[in-house]
Amino acid sequence: MIWKPSSLAYTMFVFVVVSSTCVAQSRVVENATMDRSSRLVAISQTLSDVVPIVIAHRGASGYLPEHTTEAAAFAHALGADYIEQDVVLTKDGVAVVMHDVTLNSITNVADLYPQRAVDGKYFVFDFTLEEIRQLSVTERDKKGRFPQNTGRFRIATLEEHIQLIQGLNESRKRNAGLYVEVKKPAMHRERGLDSSVEILRILRKYGYENAEDRVFLQCFEEPEVLRIRTELGCRLPLIQLLSSTPTKQHIAEIAKVADGIGVRIEAVVAGAGEDEPNITEVVEAAHQNALMVHVWTFRTDSLPQYSQSADQLLDWLVKRGRVDGIFTDQPDAVLNWRQIANRMGRLKGPFHLLRNGESGK
Repeated sequence: MIWKPSSLAYTMFVFVVVSSTCVAQSRVVENATMDRSSRLVAISQTLSDVVPIVIAHRGASGYLPEHTTEAAAFAHALGADYIEQDVVLTKDGVAVVMHDVTLNSITNVADLYPQRAVDGKYFVFDFTLEEIRQLSVTERDKKGRFPQNTGRFRIATLEEHIQLIQGLNESRKRNAGLYVEVKKPAMHRERGLDSSVEILRILRKYGYENAEDRVFLQCFEEPEVLRIRTELGCRLPLIQLLSSTPTKQHIAEIAKVADGIGVRIEAVVAGAGEDEPNITEVVEAAHQNALMVHVWTFRTDSLPQYSQSADQLLDWLVKRGRVDGIFTDQPDAVLNWRQIANRMGRLKGPFHLLRNGESGK
């Protein structure tokens, strides 16, 4: 005879399982929170005091095709503090630097592999590295930027980008950092690929594994950020990317795991009226939880409608909004503004809250 549990027994069974799961998750988050104090000290001691840190968005993508080694090299030459690498895995598990998980927008994949589309899309993880090496990279369709279908650019691996940046750090006596994004990890795992594990392996190989190292790791998927911190034991500064403006409660929850948030410019400066910015509470709430705030994406050729000039927007973001870092397609524009602003009076550095207890206002 097959035993069938009573409704009460079944209810108790479910309660025990759910309770155990919740307790386990709570302990995971608690452990991440306990470890956070040591990470904060290391980060606050090693980050530049100069505000805002300037992050070259996909390299110097305002001047050269995004994520190419040429764009990364130019960002380094312009003086960017950090250079971004979005990372996707190929079919054979190689980490390449690409913003999209598809190849359509910036390569000639349709010309070389016309039969390989899936519902009109060419996914990076459907191609081997050898196949991807055959593709040419071109500029996205943006007026006034590098001419499309001009030059000969290639998709490069994460290791090639790291080797380039570390080599330039040595030859130019600088210390530009990495800013790596784990792109769509859940979609990778559906295809038997674990991008987080591979990215962390490569970073460790090149000496990036502790809170004081010059690298940020970012991701939009919150469960993956938690996994990276706990299951994968990552001690690097973690940035939780957010597609919408977070609430104070959401920010407090993120602070249990991550070291900062990456938000749209509009999440900090929501608009303006009569040349006065509408500053949200996002940065204040983040700083109260000792989180950095890095905004994306500042483009001199695509300013928000409410902003009259690039300098005005930067004033609002940094002097009024108090952001800690800015992703930009044109690193030189933000660097020039920062230099002039610091001549007029030193801007406060990252984690000033931890150093002298000042408010976030």
